[in-house]
Amino acid sequence: MASNATDRRPLVPAFRAVIEVAFIVFLFYSNLLMGEFTVANGHGKTLAQALYDIFTGTNLLIATISALIGYVVFEHLRKKL
Repeated sequence: MASNATDRRPLVPAFRAVIEVAFIVFLFYSNLLMGEFTVANGHGKTLAQALYDIFTGTNLLIATISALIGYVVFEHLRKKL
């Protein structure tokens, strides 16, 4: 049974990377959703309309690229410090 515990060890950095990138994407979409309900855009807008507006292919691409850049930067800083 001890060998099962060591089998997952190489996957830990990959799981951590996926979780950190997903969290950055979550923050990106949270920020977009909050922006949809500002004074300029939010008069009479429902949550469904706001979600429809922010979940686009372009926004997903921007979120993914910026999350990967953010992960690389923070991982570099984490190792350097």
